[in-house]
Amino acid sequence: MTSFDTIIIGGGHNGLVAAGLMAKAGRRTLLLEASDTLGGALRDHEFAPGFRSGGLVHMLNRLSREALGDLGISADSFGSENLPTVLLSEGKAPVILRGAYGASLEGIDAEEAKRFSVLRETLLRQASILRRFLAKAPPRPGAIGPMEMLGLAGTGFELIRHGRAPARDFARMLLMNVTDVADEYLTDDRLKGLLAFDATLGIHLGPRSPTSLLGLYYRLTGEAAGLIGGQMVPKGGFQTLTGSLQAAFARAGGSVRLSAPVARILTAGGRVSGVRLENGEEIFATELIAAIHPGSALQGLLAPGEVDTGLSSAIRKIRSKGNVARLSLALDRLPEIAGLTPNDLRGRMVIAPSVNQVENAFNPAKYGAFSPDPVMEFSFPSLHNPHLAAGNGAVLSALVQFAPYDLKGGWDTGRATFLENVLKVLERAVPGLSQRIVGSELLVPPDIEARYRMPGGHWHHGELQADRMLLNRPVFALSDYFTPIDGLFLASAGCHPGGGISGLAGRNAARAILKRRRS
Repeated sequence: MTSFDTIIIGGGHNGLVAAGLMAKAGRRTLLLEASDTLGGALRDHEFAPGFRSGGLVHMLNRLSREALGDLGISADSFGSENLPTVLLSEGKAPVILRGAYGASLEGIDAEEAKRFSVLRETLLRQASILRRFLAKAPPRPGAIGPMEMLGLAGTGFELIRHGRAPARDFARMLLMNVTDVADEYLTDDRLKGLLAFDATLGIHLGPRSPTSLLGLYYRLTGEAAGLIGGQMVPKGGFQTLTGSLQAAFARAGGSVRLSAPVARILTAGGRVSGVRLENGEEIFATELIAAIHPGSALQGLLAPGEVDTGLSSAIRKIRSKGNVARLSLALDRLPEIAGLTPNDLRGRMVIAPSVNQVENAFNPAKYGAFSPDPVMEFSFPSLHNPHLAAGNGAVLSALVQFAPYDLKGGWDTGRATFLENVLKVLERAVPGLSQRIVGSELLVPPDIEARYRMPGGHWHHGELQADRMLLNRPVFALSDYFTPIDGLFLASAGCHPGGGISGLAGRNAARAILKRRRS
C-alpha cells in the first residue's frame, strides 16, 4: 500500500508552493499532476515549427516574495528589470509609462502627467489597504481571534494615518466604476483607456460596470522587480520559476508524479483517506490539498452526497466562464514600432485607446458575441527568452478582450472572424505586421479549459468581483481553505486572494493547515 502524509492535486504554481511548504514542515508529501509537465498555466509548448508559447502568461506583476521566501527562494534571482507599459493609438505617438505603473510618463503633456501622478498615488495608497489581506486567510465573522483583531486594527490605522480626507476618499471610491474615477482625475483618453483595460482584464465587467475599480486595485496590490505595481519577465522564462519551485519541493524531500490524473478523492467516515488515479491505482494520505478549481475538487472528484445540497448549490453558482483569448504569433523577424526604441519593445504594449473602446469591446460579450474592434495587450517574449523563436524570428504574445466562453454560433464558426478582427487591430498599431506572420495559435476560453484543465477557461478559477473576494471566495463556507471533509483543503486561484501568478493561495492554505496541526 502506497501512503503519504499529504497529497497535493495539481502541479501549477499554487500547488508547488503548498507542496513545498508541507514537505518543508516534515510532512511526507506527494504532488500529483495530470499532464506530463509541471507549471499549470506557465507550461510552454510549440505552437508553430521552431516557435514556442510561454503558456497563458507573458508578464509577472503579482509574484509573492513571502511565498518564495518561505521556500528559501529569492525573488531577485529571477531578475530585477521593471518593464515599461506602452500605449498604442492609431495616428498618435506612443505614451510610455516607466517605473512602477507610470512613476514617470512620456508622450503626455506636463499637466496631464501631474494629474496622473496624483491619481496613481491615490490608487497605490488605497490598494495598499487591500494588500494587507492578501497574505493571510480572510477573517470570518464569528471566528475572529486576537490576532485577527490586531490585523483589522492595523488596517484601520493604515486607513486613517494619511488623514480623514484620504480615508473618506477610499470609502467613496471602493465600489465605484473605473470610468468615473478616471474621468474625475484625467483628460487624456489613452490613459483612461489603460486604466479601463487593466481594471477589467480577465473579469466579466466593463469599465462602466459598478465595482470595476476593484480590478485595478487588485492589479496594484501586486509586486514585481521589487516594485509595487511593477512588471517583469523572469530570466530564463516562466519555466525558470516552475523549476525553482520544483527544486525547493525536492530539497524538502517531496515526490512528484506526472501524467497522474486523479479520478476520485477517497473518503471514509467523513474524512479523506486518499485518491484513486484514472489508471485505478489508489494512494493513501491523511491530508489532501486540491490546488485545482474548487468545483472540480468538490463536485468532480468527490462521490455524490459527500457535499451537502446547500454547499453544492453555492459551488455551482461560482461564475467561471472566461472571456479572454490568448494569441501567439510566430514572426519571421521582430517588427519596428514608430516612436519606440528596441528597449521599449521589451515591455507591455496596450491597445485600448479610450474608455469607450473598452466598453464597446465588452458590450457584445454580455450577449455572447465579440467586438469587431477588440482591445488587447501584447508583448514580445522572445526578446527576453530567445529560445522561444527560431533563427532571427520573434514571438508575439497577446491577451485579447472580450472572447465569451459561450459564443453564439460556437467558436468553430466564429474563430476565424475573431482572429481576423484581432489581426486588423494589431496591423493598425504595428503596420506591416501581417506580412511577417509565419504561424499562429489562438486559444479561446474553451481551448484554455481543455488544455489547462481550467473550467470555463477562466484563469482566476472564478470571477474576481466584489461578491467573490475575501470571505466570499470561492464561497463563504470555504473561504479559509478548509472544506467540510476532514483533511480536504483547497489551494487554487479560485480561493483567496485569487488569480495571477503570486503563489499566495498555496502559501495561505499550507500555513492554515500547519497552524491547525500545531494547535
